[in-house]
Amino acid sequence: MNIDLSSMSSTSVYHLMTQTIIPRPIAWVLSENNDASLNLAPFSYFNAVCSDPPLLMLSMGKKPNGNTKDTSANLVEGKFCVIHIAHAQQSDQVTGTAATLEYGESEIEANQIELISHDNWPIKRIKESPIAYLCKVHSTQEIGNTPQQLVFAEAIEVYIDDAAVNQENNRIKVDALKVNPLARLGASQYANLGEVFSKSRPM
Repeated sequence: MNIDLSSMSSTSVYHLMTQTIIPRPIAWVLSENNDASLNLAPFSYFNAVCSDPPLLMLSMGKKPNGNTKDTSANLVEGKFCVIHIAHAQQSDQVTGTAATLEYGESEIEANQIELISHDNWPIKRIKESPIAYLCKVHSTQEIGNTPQQLVFAEAIEVYIDDAAVNQENNRIKVDALKVNPLARLGASQYANLGEVFSKSRPM
């Protein structure tokens, strides 16, 4: 099947892309509202894009009513966020925080998520998430005919659960199976890692 994307609506393209660019990592983003409350939401248009400086990229659309998403507004106006990698057992909570709530209404309380303070960082992190990137907003840009907000977040520090980390030959090695990250597929589908295997790369 060959599909001409130019003949499709942006919504149809979105549904097709999210079913074919798989699996996708999920950025579970904690940010501060302008009333000092916290907002938590997942985004799967997300990845690492630079190592120097260490930059993560998020792409966010609008709410169903066309308004700006709370996370987008917070990161355009604010400086800090924490980007978590959830484990597969947190799928219900991740899904729950995707719901559209009124600005300032707490996804954290609604989904019984426990936060923990992190030394020398203005925003708490999710206690049970195995990985958390503590980030400052580097830059933002709006793109697309149906506007998407791009946010480039500079990672200042990363928390990794000790149970998932080994040191080998002075190099940090993260055990992906112990992280057990939640991955996004199309529609309402998620996945975990399943089998992990290695291949030798040509020199």
